[in-house]
Amino acid sequence: MGRAVGGIGRRLLRNERGATAVEYGLIVALMVLAMLVGMQAFADETTAMWTEVSSGVAEAMD
Repeated sequence: MGRAVGGIGRRLLRNERGATAVEYGLIVALMVLAMLVGMQAFADETTAMWTEVSSGVAEAMD
């Protein structure tokens, strides 16, 4: 029985699939974070633009 447990332990230490999945998960998380930051900056610019358009239309209507 000790021999079987030792074999499983060696296989677990050599198995890198879990580590690779974690690395890919971290890469995806960083990409999502970068996308969220970029989208926030884009949203701020767009909001400022439409506020300016709204002010211009309001002035033109007066």
